[in-house]
Amino acid sequence: MLIETYFKQIHETINSCLIVQASRITYDKRGTYEGFANGEIFFVDDSILHMREFVDVENGVNRLIYTYQYMTEAKTLIFRYDNTGHHRKLRLSTYPHHKHERSEENVIPSSAPVLEEVLKEIELIAIIS
Repeated sequence: MLIETYFKQIHETINSCLIVQASRITYDKRGTYEGFANGEIFFVDDSILHMREFVDVENGVNRLIYTYQYMTEAKTLIFRYDNTGHHRKLRLSTYPHHKHERSEENVIPSSAPVLEEVLKEIELIAIIS
């Protein structure tokens, strides 16, 4: 797969989410197979998802770096998924993949979700709220 194809998939995933109001994503091609996607997705309830991915798609999608940070309109953290290696001491079973829930200090093991899964989680939160 070429990086442009992956970028198109991100764009289509965002556009297919019914609660997305707008998005501002930049795509930076770093080679035939590598690239960086970075930006914000704005939802109808004024919450925001800050996302960034650095990916290599030469042999499948390998997200070398990812962060999905979901916040309220008042900039209060709802959750953040990332694979930054700063929680080694916690000995998480999914290290370096983890999730922050409601605070920076509340760190739990997590799989490495893809953007579509994160958007579905946000849709569920929006329905409950």
